[in-house]
Amino acid sequence: MVKASTQYKREHKADYGHERITVLYEDQYLMIINKPSGMLTVPYPGSRARTALDAVEQYMRKHGTWAPGHKPFTVHRLDRDTSGVMMFAMTESAQKKIMDTWHQMVTERLYRAVAENPAQGMLPDFGLIDAPLAYNAHNIGFVPKEGDTPSAERPRKNGAEDSVYEKHLQWHNGRAQFKTVTARTHFRVVVRGSTHTLFELSLDTGRKNQIRAHLASKGYPLAGDENYRADTDPFGRLALHARTLEFNHPFTGEHMKFEEPEPDNWQAYVEKGDPKPALPVWKDRTTVKAASGKTGAGRGIQHGDGHIKKPASRKQLAGLDFIARGKLRGK
Repeated sequence: MVKASTQYKREHKADYGHERITVLYEDQYLMIINKPSGMLTVPYPGSRARTALDAVEQYMRKHGTWAPGHKPFTVHRLDRDTSGVMMFAMTESAQKKIMDTWHQMVTERLYRAVAENPAQGMLPDFGLIDAPLAYNAHNIGFVPKEGDTPSAERPRKNGAEDSVYEKHLQWHNGRAQFKTVTARTHFRVVVRGSTHTLFELSLDTGRKNQIRAHLASKGYPLAGDENYRADTDPFGRLALHARTLEFNHPFTGEHMKFEEPEPDNWQAYVEKGDPKPALPVWKDRTTVKAASGKTGAGRGIQHGDGHIKKPASRKQLAGLDFIARGKLRGK
């Protein structure tokens, strides 16, 4: 069943599935693009969605620069719903050099994000979030709390290949525990509004979902972020944008800086505030119907993915991490 938010984008996003990249720079070694929100960086198993990698290759073929020994390779990624500046290598040897020297060559990488304000415990004007990340059964990163345990365990089988989820687990006396990875995010408040905050962020570590998980752990889910149970979706997309990429060219040594500002309406929205925001489509259950075409009245909880389910029992909730519990409850 397609998620309600995905179905809504299919019906209302004019360029859904046909998002276009903007090429900011190209030479024989690398390409810099502005990736739109809604486009995967690279494909995942079973997906047929058009990716940024596909778009770069199509661009090169159209302009006659593609060749078997000169084609795009990824060196870093942005989440599907994150927009902004990113780099591709143009040869396999360039990819290796860029990836091997990434932390030395990149001098600044800045993001902008609009997050919902917490009920209490506001972050200061600037600081560092230094909190390890774990990954749940949906491969979503989160900051684990004491007592969080994996949502499932299985007997270990000799020769069995681990799933993506199981690769994020470690085993002790036959019981699964979350592996964690170090993650450090620097933040600065650009505008603090009455209902939302506009942040500027930089990363010491580039973990999957790092910014989203770190801010959510502090009570600041990003606007439009279904995975971290945001209550608002003012822009019809995840409010996270990779604004700045500054680096020393790995082959020429030239210092280069590329900056693509976030949408103009982000700061205006934060400054104005929104005391009565409309519910996101995945929480506005009046816009979602079950597969049968009937509402969920009298039939249990209607979830944002269109399923009708009975309320979760304590037994079902036991042993789940906090994101999995939230999904099961249908919050």
